[in-house]
Amino acid sequence: MLDTQQSDPVAPPEERRGCLFALSQPPLMIFLAVIGCLLLMASLHDLLLL
Repeated sequence: MLDTQQSDPVAPPEERRGCLFALSQPPLMIFLAVIGCLLLMASLHDLLLL
């Protein structure tokens, strides 16, 4: 008997992408850098000028 069912090529499951993948995206890194610089400037202003 011949097997008439053809096995479909199974697509590889999507890789689970974690937090490090999200942090490697350039727009997010630019956003976080801007927020970090604003917080740094505000803290230095409070510490040194006030």
